[in-house]
Amino acid sequence: MGQALPVTWVRVTDVERVTPRTARIGFTADELPGLLEDRPDQQMKLCLPRAGQDAPRLPEPEADDAYGMRWYEAFLAIPEPERPWMRSFTVRSYDRVRNVMAVDFVLHGDDGPASRWGAAARPGDVLGMVGPSSLYARPLPAARRLLLAGDETALPAIATLLEALPAGTGTVVYAEVAGAEEEPPLPPAAGGAEAHWVHRDRGGSLVEAVRAAGPPLDAVDAAWVAGEASAVRALRRHLVEDRGLPRASVEFSGYWRRALTQDDAPTEEDLAWAAERTDRA
Repeated sequence: MGQALPVTWVRVTDVERVTPRTARIGFTADELPGLLEDRPDQQMKLCLPRAGQDAPRLPEPEADDAYGMRWYEAFLAIPEPERPWMRSFTVRSYDRVRNVMAVDFVLHGDDGPASRWGAAARPGDVLGMVGPSSLYARPLPAARRLLLAGDETALPAIATLLEALPAGTGTVVYAEVAGAEEEPPLPPAAGGAEAHWVHRDRGGSLVEAVRAAGPPLDAVDAAWVAGEASAVRALRRHLVEDRGLPRASVEFSGYWRRALTQDDAPTEEDLAWAAERTDRA
């Protein structure tokens, strides 16, 4: 039997501003101890309420759906005016003593449902959660020196990876944020880490910064890249074609798409890259 993809409610316990544009929100639920694992980069989806709803309407998984693969069909079966907004997030941390899961919301200042909800979140607010599940866990490629690169949406995952890497792995971090005030503190890495911050308010670009990097990346033998999809694609091409990393040594994920949201259908390029991510040999 497979492991069903869990669908549950989570309730806000506390809200903290980590940076001016990042809200760290704590959630609790009786089910969390059985859902969260002691591993980095745990991905899940949060269901946000529509206007006028106190809590989102959640998909109801079928009893015989042993692998949890038909939850999305149930999600789409909810009438669109009542269907929750759904966005992907990374678990930043989990406190088993308090039974509180921390999730970072990037507040873009736009009218997106996640930014809007995160900016107004208060203790007692309720969201739905789909996952996380070890079905989708992807181990990092083995490395003596690892590149971690991404924008602010990737920083929670990068932080959990830094906390989990063994002492034998040195790390180089390249992170793009809006400005210096948006640099959150990064946890130390057992094998040592050097961080390079790229600021958009000064015209910085993650892709150009990595392309221009010299000695910091000369000894890198594997990479983890996440963030805006087109930037991730460009970085992956650069690392494989220009720096000669084996395809299997570059773990990559497009978290969001410029001018598109997770409510929009995947493009042909999205589907092609998803297939390549599944088979990276």
